[in-house]
Amino acid sequence: MADTSAASDGAALKTRGLLAGGHIATAMGWRPVEAIAAGDLVLTFDHGLRPVMEVHRETFWVADMMAPASYASVFVPSGALGNSQDLELLPDQGVLIESEAACDAHGDPFAIVPAKALAGYRGISRIESKTRIEVITLVFERAEVIYAQGGALVHCPPVEVRISDIGLQKDIYDVIPADEARFLVECMMVEDGIVAAA
Repeated sequence: MADTSAASDGAALKTRGLLAGGHIATAMGWRPVEAIAAGDLVLTFDHGLRPVMEVHRETFWVADMMAPASYASVFVPSGALGNSQDLELLPDQGVLIESEAACDAHGDPFAIVPAKALAGYRGISRIESKTRIEVITLVFERAEVIYAQGGALVHCPPVEVRISDIGLQKDIYDVIPADEARFLVECMMVEDGIVAAA
């Protein structure tokens, strides 16, 4: 188990991970992600409560530079993804969505898309990065999807797999490439329109 931290001048910002200030579901209720330590039990979508194996903390400062637009965070208003409170995500943070289009394409209604692909869906939008970004990465024994901000489902990918472990550990969800993810989100917008019209 490990609990590590690092700082950066912003030269290589992370684009996935959980931002400090958000809350996740744990055995002790909703807790700030930055308060989570190795050994804490976190509620997962598929496997109930699971212990966190490692926590990695990194702080990035961008006060003296203009962050590229590709680093812009994703603002998810309350209710857009089942979240009961507003949520801010890094652009490449995986989010679990449910869609008939995903089922048609992959045989499973659930799929992981990068948060940036959701821009325009139910009021979700890109926003400028803050000058100080604290990123928390939670590592479980296997890939997990956890609950954030009252109900949004965010993806915690598996740890790096050693050659000897190939075939023994894998991500149970397809992580959809950006272009395909955007198409799925456009389909979800159409689905919402059909429901609203009905």
